[in-house]
Amino acid sequence: MTLTPEQRIELHGFNNLTKSLSFNMYDVCYTKTREEREAYLEYIDEQYNADRLTQILTNVAHIIGAHVLNVAKQDYIPQGASVTLLVSEGPVDGAGEESFEESPGPLPDHVVMHLDKSHITVHTYPEFHPHEGISTFRADIDVSTCGEISPLKALNYLIHSFDTDIMTIDYRVRGFTRDINGKKLFIDHDISSIQNYIPESVQQQFDMIDINVYQHHIFHTKCKLKEFDLNNYLFGYTKDTLSEEEQKDISEQLKLEMDEIYYGMNMDAGSIDEEAEEDFVYQRAPESN
Repeated sequence: MTLTPEQRIELHGFNNLTKSLSFNMYDVCYTKTREEREAYLEYIDEQYNADRLTQILTNVAHIIGAHVLNVAKQDYIPQGASVTLLVSEGPVDGAGEESFEESPGPLPDHVVMHLDKSHITVHTYPEFHPHEGISTFRADIDVSTCGEISPLKALNYLIHSFDTDIMTIDYRVRGFTRDINGKKLFIDHDISSIQNYIPESVQQQFDMIDINVYQHHIFHTKCKLKEFDLNNYLFGYTKDTLSEEEQKDISEQLKLEMDEIYYGMNMDAGSIDEEAEEDFVYQRAPESN
């Protein structure tokens, strides 16, 4: 079945399809000393606190056309935050945007938004290497909806809401709904790749790998920034304060860290691209039918 965005199918009842978008981003930084590492984690903790994450998720709800019913948010010590939103496809009496109910999240460092048929969550994970000077910040965002609203509409906004070096994006459509004749519909929109929903200007900035199971409506895309500028990965100083040997060593550490995250495996320096890509099916987004 091929549908244009303008086409609508007349259904027997409520659209029971569940559409789930999982968006994972990574920000990598080189922190030479313990003090730099702690300063970086403090910076990340402030930049992506529960209040800001709540605003990001609220904007996501607006973009996909959902109505927020409840917000649970929590900042954690020493760092991290979580938010969850419960949302509905349409307005619900007594649960307008003016009447958010806030309560602590169930786990540290997360936000959950509740929707009456859907939810949006974010959890943050600051992390660092025990010996070397690598610090990594990860944010996991899940947008799960049912009905006609689609989480893919918010993908471009999410990409631009975080300073990301690597992204892992999963999208899956589950369940079925029925048309007026009782025929099962296992998907209600046309998609061949998550890349169909990423603007060309963003695609040009990243190397991308697709692993898709079309017949089961499972789509997976990994993205890694193409351009590498060491200055973007140093916290509190620039590369001109380092010797050429230090610049080379730090660049290799950072690139190895990003490649390991991108390919999802531990690797040796120098074996990065060729060996890793042999384990993946690399493909650009196919043309939509």
